[in-house]
Amino acid sequence: MSRLTALFGKAWVWSFVAAVATWVVTVLFTGGSSSAGLSQAALTFGAFSIIVGLGQMLVITLGPGNVDLSVPATMTLSGTIALKLMDGQDSLILLGLVVSLLTGVIVGVLNYALIKLLRIPPIIATLSMSFIIQSSAIWYNRGLRIKPPAMLAQFTTSTTFGIPNMALVALLLSIAVWWLLDRAIFGRWISAIGQSRFAARMAGIPVDGSRLLTYVLCAVLAATCGYLLASFSGGAALNMGSEYLLMSIAVVVIGGSAVAGGNSNVPGIWGASLFMFLVVSMLNTYGFGAGARLILTGVIIFAVILLASRPQNGAR
Repeated sequence: MSRLTALFGKAWVWSFVAAVATWVVTVLFTGGSSSAGLSQAALTFGAFSIIVGLGQMLVITLGPGNVDLSVPATMTLSGTIALKLMDGQDSLILLGLVVSLLTGVIVGVLNYALIKLLRIPPIIATLSMSFIIQSSAIWYNRGLRIKPPAMLAQFTTSTTFGIPNMALVALLLSIAVWWLLDRAIFGRWISAIGQSRFAARMAGIPVDGSRLLTYVLCAVLAATCGYLLASFSGGAALNMGSEYLLMSIAVVVIGGSAVAGGNSNVPGIWGASLFMFLVVSMLNTYGFGAGARLILTGVIIFAVILLASRPQNGAR
């Protein structure tokens, strides 16, 4: 009993409880006929939210005011540049990925440069950068929708042993981020910065270098997501990242990470991302209109956050 109590004392568990409950309600409504398809869809589409959520989680861990609003624009620019460069050729898939990652590095560096050199809040700096990035994507795209290489498109839409490849990619990235947070000194650094930047500086932690690397990692993950999403959806669209602005923040909050910074967890990102997809699917299945869906989605998210915020032991 004590172990069960301890388990439910972890904030991230509630996102999984909500996801499972939503899945069950949806499947029961369809008489069980949609269970496999719904699970596949949740893992596939949830993977994109997981990837951007991991990056946003790292930034939010840095403490109050730290959030990256350039995520959607970075996704768009990355997908646009990569697909135009690859031009549908399988031989250029790796080059497209490298250029996409470099795009993320550049965006991350520029984001932190605005924050540090101009001394403006991260939310303003990244929002300003998002306009520049989005304008660059519009200029570079010129209204074209170039198809991804066939091999890359097949990979992003296929499964391995019944598991969507996108979910496997998200899993690998999640393990890497978990290792950074729990096993590498970098994770201890950004947690310390999130709890008190002044104390972290006094303790000899390279605050500026750690913050720079965090914003770069967030942008790189967003660029990776843009590369994969553009390939999955058959081409880069100028609005393809728009839904991931609030989504990337919501999955961090619902997943149990501390909004005030200093504490984060990777499992919660998975539970929250699956929950966010499943709750929309459930409301669609029940035939609610657009307005009702938005209201009910907000109420359900609020309820989950309320439940998750009650226990405070062992946020990890």
